[in-house]
Amino acid sequence: MSYIVPAPDPVILPTSDGNEFPVRRVYLIGRNYAAHAREMGYDPDREPPFFFTKWPNTIVVGGGKIAYPPKTENYHFEAELVVALDKGGANINAANAQDLIYGYAVGLDMTRRDLQQQAKDMGRPWDYGKNVDQSCPVALLHPASEIGHPENGAVWLDQNGERKQDGDLNQLIWSVSEIISILSEHYTLAPGDIIFTGTPAGVGPVVPGDKLQVHVDGLTDLHVEIV
Repeated sequence: MSYIVPAPDPVILPTSDGNEFPVRRVYLIGRNYAAHAREMGYDPDREPPFFFTKWPNTIVVGGGKIAYPPKTENYHFEAELVVALDKGGANINAANAQDLIYGYAVGLDMTRRDLQQQAKDMGRPWDYGKNVDQSCPVALLHPASEIGHPENGAVWLDQNGERKQDGDLNQLIWSVSEIISILSEHYTLAPGDIIFTGTPAGVGPVVPGDKLQVHVDGLTDLHVEIV
């Protein structure tokens, strides 16, 4: 028995303790910082959490150069804390959610904002705007056994050396444990799943040649160049 086409290579995130983390699925929560929700025209006090997904092969391991995608004139950065799970389950109580977490990394949720807005206006899914090749750069993954479970700490992004996003993990509307719990009500989570936890205010467009540095306290910075 042989494959009709070659099996896709797995997406593997290196870890700070010298191991490798294979990625199974990629979940993202929308508008999880109040200031970002407001800059996008929404009232964070009235909105329940919601999620969307990206393909694992949108991940760019370690950052580096990523291509400006086609069909957009408004490609945006969104700096985020990424959570990696080494255990799974359904209907997880928030009090037990940390038991599922392997570790944390810095990530970017790159977005074709104009196509996302068109989808919103037409009541259509966000896939054209969000699920984009090379749209999920992720830096080195740090195990929770090494750094703990961060609940406070700066989250920022510099574009060509100028600070554009500046927030703190304590500004999350839904905490990491709550995110895992709520998501597990809708999906059976599994080892290898990763979750992007939302972005602070200050999102904005890039052009080819831009250099981005993304930081979360206690984690390895992510560096990306748009080409």
